[in-house]
Amino acid sequence: MSKKNAVIVFSGGMDSTTLLYDIVASKEFNKIYAISFNYGQNHTKELVVAKKTCEKLRVEQKIVDVSFLGKELLFGSSLTTGADNIPEGDYNAENMKSTVVPNRNMILLSLSAGYAISIGATVLFYGAHKGDHEIYPDCRFEFVEKMKQVLAICDWSEIELRAPYLDFDKGDIAIRGKELNVDYALTWTCYKGGEKACGKCGSCVERLEAFEKAGYSDSVEYEEEK
Repeated sequence: MSKKNAVIVFSGGMDSTTLLYDIVASKEFNKIYAISFNYGQNHTKELVVAKKTCEKLRVEQKIVDVSFLGKELLFGSSLTTGADNIPEGDYNAENMKSTVVPNRNMILLSLSAGYAISIGATVLFYGAHKGDHEIYPDCRFEFVEKMKQVLAICDWSEIELRAPYLDFDKGDIAIRGKELNVDYALTWTCYKGGEKACGKCGSCVERLEAFEKAGYSDSVEYEEEK
């Protein structure tokens, strides 16, 4: 049986980077394509490291500019209105809901599915994990299950949506990354998008807790020593 081709929605963050390494290591696919989006996020630095990871792993990448979304359609998220608006603290804090970009993942998954169909790929990967569920509706199990059903019937060519980290928290992902020898220096998590990670926003706090659970040090630089 010939191997299939796959597409991964690839942000350049810790989760999708680990997943990309995992897919490459599986040797299940004939070819893997990465698709990354500039949707007007403050932290476009993630796209810079995403490109470097794809070059390192020899994965073909498409970076798509849909920055008009953050300017024209998806209002209200602190992820697209400037670094000064990014709240600090734990993801459990009520103010972290400001980082939700309305319906972002449904939009990006739809675009990615169209790309996958166009190039003859039959599997679409998505790096959602259970740590996102409380604050982000479009990372929850119910959302992923519904998207699986929709993508299976959206075209004459069926697309299989896979979210293999859905039962992982970020610490589990860091543990898996260590097994895969992921180069986490080529990832970006901080929502503020500065020269160094701030270490204070919810995304940074969760990342630092993940490495603590995994039992080894993060390889990105922070503004303050952690």
